[in-house]
Amino acid sequence: MASVMDMDISPKLAKKVYGGDGGTYYAWSPSELVMLKEASIGASKIALEKRGLALPSYSDSAKIAYVLQVEENSTNFTSRSPELTKSMSCSMPIGRAGIILREATKEKVVAIKKGDTIALPFGTVTWWYNPEDTELVVLFLGDTSKAHKTGQFTNFQLTGSTGLFTGFSTEFVSRAWDLPEAEADKLVKSQSNSGITKLKGGLDLPKPSEEDRVGMVLNCEEAPLDIDIKNGGRVVVVSSQNLPLVGEVGLGGDLVRIDAHSMCSPGFSVDSAYQVTYVIRGSGRVQIVGIDGKRVLETRLKAGCLFIVPRFFVVSKIADADGMDWFSIITTPNPVFTNLAGSSSVYKALSPQVLEAAFNAAPEMEKLFRSKRTKDAVFFPPPN
Repeated sequence: MASVMDMDISPKLAKKVYGGDGGTYYAWSPSELVMLKEASIGASKIALEKRGLALPSYSDSAKIAYVLQVEENSTNFTSRSPELTKSMSCSMPIGRAGIILREATKEKVVAIKKGDTIALPFGTVTWWYNPEDTELVVLFLGDTSKAHKTGQFTNFQLTGSTGLFTGFSTEFVSRAWDLPEAEADKLVKSQSNSGITKLKGGLDLPKPSEEDRVGMVLNCEEAPLDIDIKNGGRVVVVSSQNLPLVGEVGLGGDLVRIDAHSMCSPGFSVDSAYQVTYVIRGSGRVQIVGIDGKRVLETRLKAGCLFIVPRFFVVSKIADADGMDWFSIITTPNPVFTNLAGSSSVYKALSPQVLEAAFNAAPEMEKLFRSKRTKDAVFFPPPN
């Protein structure tokens, strides 16, 4: 088995799996992004055209869904003032989702918009619908440790040409649904599309309920900021505190937006967790350092790419002129990070004598080192 130090951890783009007039299903393959298998993580997204419907299905993996809308047209939120970022509603609802949790007898129908995060525990049945002209894009990141294929989601369709009841004999379907065999056979075969379809004219789906959003959806672009550094960046953390179902999924997450030429402090997850990062908007550079101080990745990032940081490895990013936004999941519901630079750095916690000895440095160099980054934490604005 290859060591993680020898694996290709470079960012990858998703590839089309299937689709039609209603939209397209994309996925990242563990054969190309090998860290998916190593971390037992699955990653996919759907892009729905107007009146596109992702048919009801459930998955063999617990997931977090994040609504991207249209990546290339995303508003530049990093250019807003912190006050505006905190106070304004960032986007209007553009889609609907139907969610049936385990043992529920009725679906919840929620309006969804860019920035919405939804935790989907095992056994959850969902459908996704886009009634608008704007393309609806939803990202799915999840735990595949109990999946049929490690590093890959397997979705089970309730209807369509690959629906579960297409595998049963007409006799079994007829008995299960209490329908005449002819009608049962007709119903099973009436939807010829697989996974995604386009609604016919005149048919509409249930209207969303604001009450159903409560406790089900967290909008990361409207939630209170957990970190806010002027001209540096902002973070909203997704945890079991602000989205309770995250605890059942076993994953945490965050939305990070850094300004032009800003740096995200080198740091690592202290929970023995993997960081799975999807770049939403903008571009920049990333470096990852692993065992024995070896740099295992140095590359450029752009919207649409996905990469995974191995456990305890240190990662840092610098944005280009247009800033950079990313959404990450962490394989623990309440993640904790240690920073290796800035006012909250572990280096600042070490005593001067220990730093002098550890660096084999003169007292003057230790004092100079300690005097820097005394007010900057996590994000560092570009030098003047």
